[in-house]
Amino acid sequence: MTSDKKPAPVYVTQPYLPPLQEFLPYLEEIWENKFLTNCGPFHAQLERALADYLGVPHISLFANGTLALITALQSLRITGEVITTPYSFVATAHSLLWNGIRPVFVDIDPHSFNLDPDQIEAAITPQTTAIMPVHCYGQPCNVERIEEIASNYGLKVIYDAAHAFGVRHHGESVLKHGDISVLSFHATKVFNTFEGGAIICQDAKMKRHIDHLKNFGFVDEVTVVAPGINGKMNEVSAAFGLLQLKGIDGALARRARIDQRYRAGLQDVAGIRCPAPAASTQPNHAYFPILVGPDYPQSRDALYFRLREAGIYARRYFFPLISDFPMYRGMPSAARARLPVASEVSGQVICLPIFPDLQDAQVDSIVELIRRP
Repeated sequence: MTSDKKPAPVYVTQPYLPPLQEFLPYLEEIWENKFLTNCGPFHAQLERALADYLGVPHISLFANGTLALITALQSLRITGEVITTPYSFVATAHSLLWNGIRPVFVDIDPHSFNLDPDQIEAAITPQTTAIMPVHCYGQPCNVERIEEIASNYGLKVIYDAAHAFGVRHHGESVLKHGDISVLSFHATKVFNTFEGGAIICQDAKMKRHIDHLKNFGFVDEVTVVAPGINGKMNEVSAAFGLLQLKGIDGALARRARIDQRYRAGLQDVAGIRCPAPAASTQPNHAYFPILVGPDYPQSRDALYFRLREAGIYARRYFFPLISDFPMYRGMPSAARARLPVASEVSGQVICLPIFPDLQDAQVDSIVELIRRP
């Protein structure tokens, strides 16, 4: 007797969750001390533990990555125009608009999918005050060139590093570059705290300023030094982060094995390109993007919908481009003619499922669907 029951859907990602019983002692401690927020003991512990694990000088936890981006721009007093990428999640550009800053989109490199440094330099005007690159899919930007450009023109650099938790570049954390890097700890990310984020900065004075900004500008109960917001991470999320950190190395190792299995299965499929990380990079395998080129028997969208019919919920990250959305597309820099590489990649990309609990048989099934259109 055969079963008509369909297999469970496979989504592009799934949060890594440790055994529930391991989290209960943390909750019991919170219930005991009744410290739920306002930078409590777990908040302080997680900041120290993450700084140590990531190899960064200073880290400030936030309720989410978008609040961290908005606050990072405030902390550096960014105004005018900021050069950024059209190939990212919308929060990158939204954080600029929320600060009254004009995004200027420039094209991306066809191999890394990050901002093309030559395009950055060509877009600088007297109104440009900063560059906001994204380490897309965790692939490090050309940080050396960006640093050189920023130094030559007196610009600040704020990295949207939402994809780059644990990524190392030439042996050091990629988060040490720029004036500020911003992480996301959303449930879809490699490391999650249910919901959360962080700002990495380079000196203690800036961390104090950021900590004031995320807590209404309070220094003490009677002293307010800045028009801050409520951006603090709560104690439950911070406690969960401490537990998550214990299993992060195993989760990253499993992601690496899934990445290798996809590459082995897809390496000889005509029209399918699997971008590889740079040789000088220790990746986190946060995403597994493929590009569906003209040599593949189906269009990108046809493959995307065929995967969905089979219960494989891959995603077209990032389609449409940020610059295609209504609040941006009227800007001169958003014209598709100025963004040929980003437009082409956006029209070809599919990110396949990758998360620690994804089984080898599921990976093989996805590979087989792609190999046999």
